[in-house]
Amino acid sequence: MPGPGEPTGLRADESTGLRAGEPTGLRALRRRRIHDALSAAAITLFLERGFDDVSVAEIAAAAGVSKPTLFAYFPTKEDLVLHRILDHRGEAARVVRARAPGVAPLTALRAHLLAGLDRREPVTGLNDHPEVLAFHAMVFETPSLLGRVAQYAGQDEHDLADALTEAAPQAGDLAARLAAAQIIAVQRVLARENWARLRAGEDVTARHPTAVAATRRALDALRRALPDYA
Repeated sequence: MPGPGEPTGLRADESTGLRAGEPTGLRALRRRRIHDALSAAAITLFLERGFDDVSVAEIAAAAGVSKPTLFAYFPTKEDLVLHRILDHRGEAARVVRARAPGVAPLTALRAHLLAGLDRREPVTGLNDHPEVLAFHAMVFETPSLLGRVAQYAGQDEHDLADALTEAAPQAGDLAARLAAAQIIAVQRVLARENWARLRAGEDVTARHPTAVAATRRALDALRRALPDYA
């Protein structure tokens, strides 16, 4: 329990997540838990009232921490939301680099996207959990969040272009950049279409075969258009 003068929920020393004498692994785990708890508190408020109608001060108060503590974990308000998708940043490049010997980049990406649909991963748009649908709506309808996502997409293109250059150096840097831009755009359009259909009331199970077919058609078209990576 918090002692006198300490904020409710988190201890005063948790602005860094460190405690004297605590093993490094436990420090990292503690910091991660605080990080996730702060984001969860913020997203709950955002989904209830809207991103622009909730202040950082209100988030800090709801989490029982000071604003400096909050900013120690999340430098910007947008980071409180978008850290949930950080695991997927650079994902396409990782898939290309991790593919098995003899597997073409686009073949590996096609298999990865189809597997994501089968698992109903939120990033594919094919997930009908109410909070997932609301989260995507908040991102798509908030200019500052959408702008940050666009920045992430630009970095994803850059990383994927590097991976494609490594995979097929004979094609050249420009070809890799053009290919990366097309691949990232296709992923974005497919995911947003799935989300829009589910938000409009389509059943996720019924949507799955259509989403799979659309992904196959799109990736097959990319393979025809980008033979260096097929």
